[in-house]
Amino acid sequence: MSPGPHSGPPAQARESGAVGRGVLIAYSLPMAGYMMLSIPFSIYLVKFGTDSLLIAPATIATIYGIGRLWDAVSDPLAGYLSDRTRARSGRRRSWMRASALPVALTFYMLWSPPAGLEIPGLILWMAAAILLYETAQTAFIVPYTAWGMELTSGYHERTRVFGYRHVIGACGYGLGLACVYLLRRAEEEPWLAGAASLAAGGVFAAAILFAASRVPERQDYQGRGGVNLWRAFQDVFANPHARLILLVYAIESFGAASIGGLSPYIVEYVIGVEDLLELLLLFWIVPQFIFTPLWLALSRRIGKKRLWMLGMGILSLAFGGNMALGPGTVALVLSLVFALGLGTGIAGVVVYALKADVVDYDEMLTGERKEGAYAAVWNFIRKAGGGISIILAGYLLQRSGFVPNAEQTSTVRWTILSLAGGFPAVTYAIGLFLFRRYSLNEAEHAVVVEQLRRRGPPGTESQTDGNGHPREDER
Repeated sequence: MSPGPHSGPPAQARESGAVGRGVLIAYSLPMAGYMMLSIPFSIYLVKFGTDSLLIAPATIATIYGIGRLWDAVSDPLAGYLSDRTRARSGRRRSWMRASALPVALTFYMLWSPPAGLEIPGLILWMAAAILLYETAQTAFIVPYTAWGMELTSGYHERTRVFGYRHVIGACGYGLGLACVYLLRRAEEEPWLAGAASLAAGGVFAAAILFAASRVPERQDYQGRGGVNLWRAFQDVFANPHARLILLVYAIESFGAASIGGLSPYIVEYVIGVEDLLELLLLFWIVPQFIFTPLWLALSRRIGKKRLWMLGMGILSLAFGGNMALGPGTVALVLSLVFALGLGTGIAGVVVYALKADVVDYDEMLTGERKEGAYAAVWNFIRKAGGGISIILAGYLLQRSGFVPNAEQTSTVRWTILSLAGGFPAVTYAIGLFLFRRYSLNEAEHAVVVEQLRRRGPPGTESQTDGNGHPREDER
């Protein structure tokens, strides 16, 4: 009997780790849609709140940060439930399909508050919109990330999977950039905000549904998630390789989260060229697109660990360079943003492949497949660190004397640059130092995969010992 449309990869593909190009493209398309929404959300929403809606910086940043923190709390539940879901269409795809319309509608809600609302009403509207949007996109991104980890067990093929995802996702950066441009123009033509956000949400929903109809999901992983919610996440932190990645990821996320929201403030209030924002984002996007083949080749040559360390080093230096920005420093900021794009591109290609390897190590220890739990914990770290960082940035910006749509004092400018330059430079340097201890390389991963192969398919573990040999009571 030939495999059905929802069956897992053929046995030969699983052994070789090969993933077809059509599958890679279809899987990657929702990332382009996700980034199209994430760019305006992370780059422009806070400034939209302060300069267009006239909400105080600390207030809008707190709302945004609470949304991130709520998202961080909901991620573990989504990851656990996704791991445990049994559905004919697949444990990941069923969640993604259910999330498509809510994400599109709540994104529209973010940028289209009802006309005539006073500040208290606007605050309540934005708080509700952010919380609903974060909840909806959690239902997408956690299962989606876990789905990618399951597509192949090949050590280098995983880097290829997430390399494709990163390149196609970079196209979404460009669409997000166009969305930011339309949202900025909406200050003069308010109807543009609703039209742009509705169109972007619709494209994203269509990409989700297309991927869910074209990309296979491994049915042999269904029912193999963590049996107990608390125990599942204990296993994540008991995994020594995962703990180290989580620590590094937490430090970096806390340091770098505010750069996105502060970028419009840098171009307008530090450099003094407001229309530079789209060009700045373009210089960040281009290296992520064109250098991915180089990162894939370097990953094979020097290993995932060293490649990510190279990316952290580039990011630390580039963030540190932001401290030198001032009025008219257009060439410098473009150079630094290009370097930030290089470092971000490396992380986008290699980090998720490292995480997939860590999930295999967990299966060797526990016999369970918990991609959703791992994706959820990493999202929790990223969003919790980012939420706290953005709340802190909004508070410090307001305390420094920020006044919207006016020339800022040297104290305000120094605060912006410290939050978007010096602080993340230090956190990336710390992450680089700590990650030297990471040891799950290609050779060790091959041992893990061999252990899993010798253990046999699900349901046969009880008949073998830890080395795959028959137990004494079965001989």
